[in-house]
Amino acid sequence: MAMVGLFWITPDAVYVGSPPTAIGVGVRLTADGLEALDPDGSRTWTWQGLRSAVVEDVPTATPAGRAAKLLGSVVSAAIETFTGQGPPEMTLRLETDHGPEQVTVYAATAGYDAQETALSQDLLARFVAGTADARVLEAWGREHGPQGTPRPPAREALLRTWTQV
Repeated sequence: MAMVGLFWITPDAVYVGSPPTAIGVGVRLTADGLEALDPDGSRTWTWQGLRSAVVEDVPTATPAGRAAKLLGSVVSAAIETFTGQGPPEMTLRLETDHGPEQVTVYAATAGYDAQETALSQDLLARFVAGTADARVLEAWGREHGPQGTPRPPAREALLRTWTQV
């Protein structure tokens, strides 16, 4: 599994934010559109049926050093485990042919890089516009996902490449 921008990529699927939680909440990207998974069932939207898709409430990484960020993530995870709180929530806002929709997704990290977030938002917009294809991320996940999350410069380069395909 690998995290690239706002996307969690496995050899089998691509998700916005974290992969589905234990209670089954998550949003999967497919070549055809988005699939929101939740305990009450799933909802799907085709890329053609969407006017926009934007992730809001994205937790932002601070400019603090890597050690502080790692320690903060470990402490945060421990507190969340102790208090029963889950990861930070983000909102995926969709503008559909039938009006606005929103879906809760969970962050895969305590803070996302601002540039990766902007590139991820651009990539989502390109999926909606039909100028990018989620199958490119799926193929990358099959080939590289098991190797884990790339370093920040490589993640940014991937996002730039994917927005230009």
